[in-house]
Amino acid sequence: MDTRPVIRTRNLNLWYGRFQALIDVNLSIQPRRITAIIGPSGCGKSTLLKVLDRMTDLIEGCRVTGSVLLEGRDIYGPEMDLLRLRKEVGMVFQRPNPFPLSVFENIAFGLRIHHIRHRNRSALEAIVQKALQDVLLWDDLKDKLNRLATNLSLEQQQRLCIARLLAVKPEVLLMDEPCSALDPFSTARIEELMRELKKNYTIIIVTHNMQQAGRVSQETGYMLLGELVEFGPTGKIFTTPSDKRTEDYITGRWG
Repeated sequence: MDTRPVIRTRNLNLWYGRFQALIDVNLSIQPRRITAIIGPSGCGKSTLLKVLDRMTDLIEGCRVTGSVLLEGRDIYGPEMDLLRLRKEVGMVFQRPNPFPLSVFENIAFGLRIHHIRHRNRSALEAIVQKALQDVLLWDDLKDKLNRLATNLSLEQQQRLCIARLLAVKPEVLLMDEPCSALDPFSTARIEELMRELKKNYTIIIVTHNMQQAGRVSQETGYMLLGELVEFGPTGKIFTTPSDKRTEDYITGRWG
């Protein structure tokens, strides 16, 4: 089994103007695992996730130091192609964000953006079918591929957004509170999907829900005020944390 980290950060710092949002974050993400990042609101969880595919490039006044290595390649290095990075590292957001297009065109859109050529229409249809099968939507939508994606249920929209990423064959899936807009039943189904996807993808999930982190992840990091306070196996983090700040948060004594 390959134990080399897919993503490694070293002394990662990020500033929004004069405000430092990330402070010397050192993190190693192993392949084919689910890693949860937990912590109170405003602690830097989502910021860390956005750094990993350079979404922070879009924020004026944002400055990053240190390194982020994706399979050994510095994603902030001069040779990194941003479009290629976004293909290899995909993001799922808090609220589903399907395009106002058909189910079929939502998935085909990603292929076209990344200039992934297909031999003919049937080859494209096969890619769309496989992506929908991977997120367990094919049986529900195989006769509704021309339906407007924004008319799907929230759970179906979130699954479709994941399928849109899978179609371009990423290495890593970043999930920023992917269940926050969903009801408990839909949340359970998305969690089941994450466990299935873990067989083929490396997943990093930011969640405010500690129970969710405990259910789906193999490793967990606790962040506080921009620092990665503690990182390790999820069972250890939740039962015998090494840092009192982690213990205080897990047991509800923080704040």
